[in-house]
Amino acid sequence: MVATSAMAGIEELVNRRLDELLPQKIEEALRQREEAKTPSMAIIASRGTLDWAYPPFILGSTAAALGWDVSIFFTFYGLNLLKKDISDLKVSPLGNPGMPMKMPFGPDWFKNINWNIPNLIQAGIPGFETVATLLMQQTIRNNGVASIEELRRLALEANVKLIACQMTVDLFGFGHDDFIPSLDYAGAATFLPVAQKADVALFM
Repeated sequence: MVATSAMAGIEELVNRRLDELLPQKIEEALRQREEAKTPSMAIIASRGTLDWAYPPFILGSTAAALGWDVSIFFTFYGLNLLKKDISDLKVSPLGNPGMPMKMPFGPDWFKNINWNIPNLIQAGIPGFETVATLLMQQTIRNNGVASIEELRRLALEANVKLIACQMTVDLFGFGHDDFIPSLDYAGAATFLPVAQKADVALFM
């Protein structure tokens, strides 16, 4: 009886100790696994204008520089960002209330004016989009911001995976020779599982 009671006491002590240790061990194992995991980012780039070219390449190359696995899926007009020649990218303030025009030249008081030009006037002035593009390009140069070509090259050097949507390539009648080398070509069914497993998924 005494031996049985002692054994029961030992068993209870062992179980209590296990109840204390197991959560700690599990928590430590989960923490170590999380620390060992490489973060990942998946970006869908669907716009092909000068202003919308910057976000995917800046975010993608920055994440890659931090050691993340990054994939950018270029679909519809986003394919324009993968062309060999992207010198014709434009920016349009038309219908974009978040884009007041600021002048990249002149005295400070002049450069600080927000030129909120009504859409009706913008649409009615021939060449307004060209002027807006030139002003944006000058603003980029004035602030020492890298060009799209430079950011794209940096992204590739950082092993960012640039994926062209094959369905859109076919839809718009492009050929692979229209685009820069080192691209992957895939459809949405291939990319979506990548986005599903990514720690960060963005649509632009």
